[in-house]
Amino acid sequence: MGFDVNFILGCSAIGAGLAVIAGIGPGVGQGIAAGHAAAAVGRNPGAKSDVTSTMLLGQAVAETTGLYGLLIAIILLFVRPLVGAAQ
Repeated sequence: MGFDVNFILGCSAIGAGLAVIAGIGPGVGQGIAAGHAAAAVGRNPGAKSDVTSTMLLGQAVAETTGLYGLLIAIILLFVRPLVGAAQ
């Protein structure tokens, strides 16, 4: 019982689209973090370096989620790991 290759490619494209949606969360989270960091520096300019370094570290960690989603999308679209299973 094998699947049609076109069905597998279509499902891979849908999966890639869903994986790219994972980039929305980090974008919103990073924007919120930057806004709160700007407000914190506005309240206490002396803590600018501490706030900036903490914010950048948090944003780097948050960005990995978006990069993982992009990696999965690229694998599904161009490597086509599931096509061999259909044959």
